[in-house]
Amino acid sequence: MEETQLIEKKSLRIITGNSHNWKELAKDCVCFANARGGTIFIGIENDDTMPPTTQKIDHELPAVVRKRISESTVNVATHAELVISENGGEYIQLKILPSASTIASTTDGRYYIRISDECKPVLPDELSRLYTDKSAFQWETKVARNVPKSEADAEKINQFVLDVRVSDRVSDFVKQKSLEELLDHYLMCEGNYLTNLGVLWIGKRSDRAKLLYAPVIQFLKFDESGSRVNKIVWDDFSLNPKEMIEAVWSQIPDWKEGVEVSDGIFRKFIANYEQEVIRELVANSLVHRPYTTRGDIFINLYADRLEVHNPGLLPLGVTPKNMLHKTVRRNEHLAKVFYDLKLMEREGSGFDKIYEILLSNGKQVPIPSEGEDRVTITVRKRILKNEVVKLVSRANEEFQLRQREIICLGLIAQHTSLSAIEFSNVLSLPQQNAIRDWLGRLLDLKLIQFKGKTKGVEYFVNPEFLNRIDFRGKTNLKKIEEHRLKELIHQDVQTYPNSSVADIHQRIGPEIALRKVKATIYQMVDAKKLVFNGERKWRRYSIYKMS
Repeated sequence: MEETQLIEKKSLRIITGNSHNWKELAKDCVCFANARGGTIFIGIENDDTMPPTTQKIDHELPAVVRKRISESTVNVATHAELVISENGGEYIQLKILPSASTIASTTDGRYYIRISDECKPVLPDELSRLYTDKSAFQWETKVARNVPKSEADAEKINQFVLDVRVSDRVSDFVKQKSLEELLDHYLMCEGNYLTNLGVLWIGKRSDRAKLLYAPVIQFLKFDESGSRVNKIVWDDFSLNPKEMIEAVWSQIPDWKEGVEVSDGIFRKFIANYEQEVIRELVANSLVHRPYTTRGDIFINLYADRLEVHNPGLLPLGVTPKNMLHKTVRRNEHLAKVFYDLKLMEREGSGFDKIYEILLSNGKQVPIPSEGEDRVTITVRKRILKNEVVKLVSRANEEFQLRQREIICLGLIAQHTSLSAIEFSNVLSLPQQNAIRDWLGRLLDLKLIQFKGKTKGVEYFVNPEFLNRIDFRGKTNLKKIEEHRLKELIHQDVQTYPNSSVADIHQRIGPEIALRKVKATIYQMVDAKKLVFNGERKWRRYSIYKMS
């Protein structure tokens, strides 16, 4: 049992003894209530799966927990009970229900929300966003139109059942369920009526059109001058989400365009926009959009890039910088259907898959951005380096690389080398030691090497592997050795005296890290090789002349 978005473990000391901390427990209850609810196991340590075998708990303590939580929180509903584990030890199972239409808080006016396995504070300017997300979280399972199950689209029901039965992501136990049981399992009905999710997936066109904000997709193509040259709209509500993905892929001929790159004696075709990338972007737009917010999904195709605009903002706690690492399910049950029917990658890995495909094909990573009322993902068409395609392909064939290893290898190959700081910035890694987790086996396989220590570590592709695959990359000064850099700076300043750091950096090679150039110049000043006049941005460097 690991801590997740729905599970938390707490030591028994949080509610007993002199070190009890009821405020901390109340805060966690508020976190769960403002998200999707959850369970706190009190009496099980973080690294354990069961309580100590000798642990016994006063049978009155669960009632005390319920009372203290109700006194310390607002709009939080809990249920606490004493549980005896398999090893004989006792613990308290505290269940927190989600606050469906209200915002939970502590009695001293503090707001929190559960994001992944962490409890995060909600700032005052985020309260309105949290309130908006509340209705979005509950949308799927509501019965809004009172559409009887008997009025569902028979063809869509048959196709849904067939898709479930042939999917290798669905267990045999689920596949053997009857139609009624399947609809109930995927929460597409409640009693005799279809939920909003049921209407969206298996409802008739007329009922789907009556949903508050049924999805509409618009494809717009622009030429090099920015003029619109094509428009395709799916707005008649006849298609369910799966059919919309298929329509976007099959009805737009531009997806079939691409270029051929050399791979030894062979030629490899690389699409301008890969099928997996398109399908994943559209699937993410349909799954993660708030269905309580007005707005169409826009797929804008330009001469050099593709932009996918999704209405609504990112869920609270998710930002364009941490999208690769954070996952908050806005439409949990719709995401379950998408995953089971193999329409998208597993939770939290869809963006990783896009990174993997783009970097394997020598392209730039996707660029997410958030506007006032929508989220945009931009994918560039251009292949930055043809050589990277060959490098990643050969490495993957030889070592069967994992997803993160392909991402790291592609990034380092594109940039020739990456410092630890640059690596963390590109992948938005929260900690420096997370780099090793992402590199995986690349260092052990000797595909990647490094030099330097701590924040000065610099990663680069093993030159022996590059020679072995006859890699034809371009040489630059990014990995220049320190003594050579000093000589280069000395020659530049001697030719152009009274120069700023920016001017020196631009002339000797902008691919060299600016911080590296600055550090070397400071060392040369200390060693009395250079002298400066002026301060800060007005500082200028010249050759030191002994008097």
